Amino acid sequence: MSSISRDEIETAIKQYIEPYLESDLVSAKAVKNIAEDNGKVAIDVVLGFPAKGHHDELTAKLKETVGAVDGVTDVAVNIDTKIDAHTTQKGVKPIDQVKNIIAIASGKGGVGKSTTAVNLAMALAAEGASVGILDADIYGPSQPRMLGVDQKPDSKDGKSLEPLMGHGVQSMSIGYLIDEETPMIWRGPMVTQALEQLLNDTNWVDVDYLIIDLPPGTGDIQLTLAQKVPVSGAVIVTTPQDIALLDARKALKMFEKVDVHVLGIIENMSIHICSQCGHEEHIFGTGGGQSMSDQYDVDFLGALPLDKKIREEVDSGRPTVAIDPEDRISQIYREIARRTAAKLSLRAKEHSAKFPNIVIQNN
Repeated sequence: MSSISRDEIETAIKQYIEPYLESDLVSAKAVKNIAEDNGKVAIDVVLGFPAKGHHDELTAKLKETVGAVDGVTDVAVNIDTKIDAHTTQKGVKPIDQVKNIIAIASGKGGVGKSTTAVNLAMALAAEGASVGILDADIYGPSQPRMLGVDQKPDSKDGKSLEPLMGHGVQSMSIGYLIDEETPMIWRGPMVTQALEQLLNDTNWVDVDYLIIDLPPGTGDIQLTLAQKVPVSGAVIVTTPQDIALLDARKALKMFEKVDVHVLGIIENMSIHICSQCGHEEHIFGTGGGQSMSDQYDVDFLGALPLDKKIREEVDSGRPTVAIDPEDRISQIYREIARRTAAKLSLRAKEHSAKFPNIVIQNN
């Protein structure tokens, strides 16, 4: 039997376009090794984003395309994940133990940003990543309730805080430090200082993605984030409603002005399906998120339904993805999480943390 060349196998692999990378795996440099022995082919693939829920489909596609090569009798596929740190704004120092920060933003309140943020964090964790979530809404923290965590964080040295775990995700919020009904009557400088302390004084542990749930709008918190926090990318959450889209455009333009890359747009409450009869209705309009992404040339990451189950579960401290990762709605969140992480994986890698500090001493 004549041996099968590597070029033949790579040509076969190139026939499959990976849906999240929107490229073939060879061109995306995800194929790390190809071995062939008497018709038996072994392929090692390393993805730069978590995609545990996609592995079976990816394996099946590679076996199908490579198995069609003349002389191939068996195909073994090994898929691994290696999440790297990616570039942020210039001049902003990386945070120890945090590879990537993804800011979840909206132009106005009431579009489901915090619900989307917590379920996106859960979805990334379900796909195999180490995830943290920071509640940056100092005036109206909601993540403690959504995560079902009501304890106060420990401090081993009296200076730093230990993140609290909620459904396998590290978390920190001003809501952990105050009573739930206590209003935060603070001026802007105090709020921004609180955000910096929560972010920098928390002992995050080997976080691949830190999700920051921002307050709505384009105020002090967002400006501090752009100037002092190394943000790898931002995600804009909106509804199809014209008023929501108007404010979402402002949020998108703000990130562009402060040199934070926008990974894409998520359209929440895109469609309502009646729980009694199954009738589908676009209560807030249709296609707004997609048209906005087309207008500003950013990716449309996905659309989420208006479903009372999502609201009921986060209100009870049990986010949809956390309690049932295989649920239909959970699968939509996981699809969006894979797409978001894949878009980030295509960005340039951050290498500054690998270089040692150079200290000049005068003897």
